[in-house]
Amino acid sequence: MGEEFCELGGEIRLNQQVESFKENPESVTISTKQGDHLESSYALVCAGLQADEMALKSGCSLEPAIVPFRGEYLLLNPAKQHLVRGNIYPVPDPNFPFLGVHFTPRMDGSVWLGPNAVLAFKKEGYRWRDFSVRELFSTLRYPGFWRLGLKYTRYGSKEMIMSWFPSMRVNELKQYIEEIEAGDIQRGPSGVRAQALSSSGDLVDDFVFHSAGRTLHCRNAPSPAATSSLAIAKHILNELRREFKLDELSSR
Repeated sequence: MGEEFCELGGEIRLNQQVESFKENPESVTISTKQGDHLESSYALVCAGLQADEMALKSGCSLEPAIVPFRGEYLLLNPAKQHLVRGNIYPVPDPNFPFLGVHFTPRMDGSVWLGPNAVLAFKKEGYRWRDFSVRELFSTLRYPGFWRLGLKYTRYGSKEMIMSWFPSMRVNELKQYIEEIEAGDIQRGPSGVRAQALSSSGDLVDDFVFHSAGRTLHCRNAPSPAATSSLAIAKHILNELRREFKLDELSSR
């Protein structure tokens, strides 16, 4: 897909850190820490974990803030992988914000269990030891974080304890496959979810777009982003056209 994008005239620049957005009469200029100045008629920003910081640089509001939640997976012992012949999901509990543990067989034959959901101390905090004072302070000073914590204190505490002691999750796993024992699981990979959070402590689960001049920020997109990626891209494109009346411009 990247190659196709470049063949159509696009350009992919890696390892670029955006420092500022400058609005011009007929364009917007994005300046990077690496010294580049990228000028375009319009800009679309889909920054994931950095969505709130990029929006602030454009003069948009802080809300919704991005709070990073790490999802940690466990791996099932190869000797027990035959017990999982397809995806196994729990029935969603509307009282809790996350889905809960599920079984995911992979193309390579491995089986991932999870993920859990624990606060990451850094926006790219894939491990407990990944820590940023600035980013953690930004999370802790946001009122929505504390309101969320008050709603789900017990749930959050349980998730953290099970993160430290993975064997404690076995009883939960045994509800679906009774043969699983503590020795059948080991720590696996993890990912970080860019969770948009309102100041009232509500998890944002729909699209959020904010515009500033000639820049449109996609501050949140609903799950499942990978499965629905092409449909989400089409929705964002339509929003871009609507916001900047691009169909009108192209017809002139």
